[in-house]
Amino acid sequence: MIKRKNSHKEYLFVDGYNIINYWENLREKATISLEEAREELIEILAEYHHYSGIEIIVVFDAHLVKGNNGTEEDYKGIKIVYTKENETADHYIERTLDILGRVKRIRVATSDWLEQQIVLSRGGTRISARELEMEVSNMKNLMNKKKNYINKKNEAQLGRLENRLFDKLDTWNKSKD
Repeated sequence: MIKRKNSHKEYLFVDGYNIINYWENLREKATISLEEAREELIEILAEYHHYSGIEIIVVFDAHLVKGNNGTEEDYKGIKIVYTKENETADHYIERTLDILGRVKRIRVATSDWLEQQIVLSRGGTRISARELEMEVSNMKNLMNKKKNYINKKNEAQLGRLENRLFDKLDTWNKSKD
């Protein structure tokens, strides 16, 4: 289950297959390989976690897998949950919301309208698949702009340093003559 942390932490639960079915690039990939679509979603969310600091728990339905006891793993700072037999991702998220919902800031990413209503009634907030896609995209754009700014700033500083070194070298060479 989820470890209790600082109450100011934000949690984002992601209904994995729901997001895969709503994000066009993942939906297309899933028609070829569901495993590759899952892996890509996990990579996207891990990068988002890295930049945002949001605790992300991505939940995949495994309720139809006979004898499945459910698994949880950590990957690059995010928690990946495969539900146990007879437990859907929705049930896992609802159960966790019952424990944490009124104490923590929790958002749930799903485009399932009924699940969104349940999330709201249990103290969480909802974010649709499309809203999550835009949020991730905006964060990625912001990080790219920041990286470009830092690179340009470093290049300018390097240029000034090179100029000073060349000036000193020229002075040194002139003094040798």
